[in-house]
Amino acid sequence: MIRVLLADDQQLVRAGLRMLCESTTDIEVVGEAADGQQALAEAERTRPDLVVMDLRMPGMDGITATRRLIERGSPARVLVLTTFDDDGHLYPALSAGACGFLAKDATPEALLDAIRRAAAGDSPFSPHVLRRLVRSAVDQRAAPPPAPPADLTDREREVLSLVAEGLSNAEIASRLHVSVTTVKTHISNLLAKTGTDNRVRLAMSALGGRPEPGPR
Repeated sequence: MIRVLLADDQQLVRAGLRMLCESTTDIEVVGEAADGQQALAEAERTRPDLVVMDLRMPGMDGITATRRLIERGSPARVLVLTTFDDDGHLYPALSAGACGFLAKDATPEALLDAIRRAAAGDSPFSPHVLRRLVRSAVDQRAAPPPAPPADLTDREREVLSLVAEGLSNAEIASRLHVSVTTVKTHISNLLAKTGTDNRVRLAMSALGGRPEPGPR
């Protein structure tokens, strides 16, 4: 059972998130908070596996709460769920210690998938956010990312390409007409073969095999 704390200043949003989580058999909402200070207190009281954290809240905001949660040594991971998915919120949240970043226009299925992935140690992002992160990371490198290993299977290359597009495991499964479990196996194999440890770096590796635009 994944123990989740919901931190959002809008009661209606928290109620909707609670109903969504309680529609599953593997996610339990153990607490709610309307601001960052409450989130810290509830995290201390309930010991959740994951905090679903809004960023703009009165008093202590979500970025500060995330940073203090990490500084206190909490084992809880933080998944940001916010309306504000611009770089001015994205990078400070990641620097504070958030493991993933979703926009509030995510579908219920995508949010549940992100909660499960975050709790399992993955780093889920909204597709457009992941693409932006990958582009920024590649632009800042002095050299292009290395090409993917030559020993990837055709199916692994398909999965790798879809990861680079920002698709979730469930979306990749739907696109390829396979099970989510099969996709997870391919992702695990890709992480091992590429020597990467998260989805952003895996997506970057997909770009290594693509030619640079324009003449050399």
